[in-house]
Amino acid sequence: MSAGTRETAGPPLVAAPHQDGVDAAVAAARRVVEALLAAGDDTSLDMGAVAAQLHAVADTLEEHAPERTRRLARMWEGEGVNRHDPVTGPENALAPPLTLHGVDDGSITGTVTLGLPYQGPPGHVHGGISALLLDHTLGVANHWGGPSGMTAELTLRYRRPTPLFEPLTITGRQVSVDGRRIRTVGAISAGGKECVTAEGLFITKELPRPQ
Repeated sequence: MSAGTRETAGPPLVAAPHQDGVDAAVAAARRVVEALLAAGDDTSLDMGAVAAQLHAVADTLEEHAPERTRRLARMWEGEGVNRHDPVTGPENALAPPLTLHGVDDGSITGTVTLGLPYQGPPGHVHGGISALLLDHTLGVANHWGGPSGMTAELTLRYRRPTPLFEPLTITGRQVSVDGRRIRTVGAISAGGKECVTAEGLFITKELPRPQ
């Protein structure tokens, strides 16, 4: 997708974060993870005391968490965009989170800047993180552009290292549908240059939602 096409980005295809509730707590947790990596052991802080504080928070959350099957059912209520996935979900501290928008030509586009939690090679994004971002983006592209399904194959080409601390543009587009077989492509770019490209084969299938 060209840079000109990105300017026509339309509606968001991800859940908007709330400023309170679990979304706010998750945003704080992302800060904690980033700060722990930034500090490491090169700090005057007593990291043992920090660990005790974090364990105390986790103990409180676990004590008040609902039964697992109930929580799973609540996650999948309704037909809207889910809020818990590890790429775009505002309820998931693993998610950067990536924001994706539909484009009027049927493709999707999004931007994200990744920090230390996603590092692989020095100063660059882990290849597995790139795969995660693209797998999810291609899936969202299917929802936006036509029929959707589950990943059957994902082929990646790593063209150049993907930098941390710089805005990344992530794109996806459904290119063909043949019965139950859906083919979709995508890319991660930085500074106008492709870093990783992806080709995916998806099969139309839905798993039952927890009740």
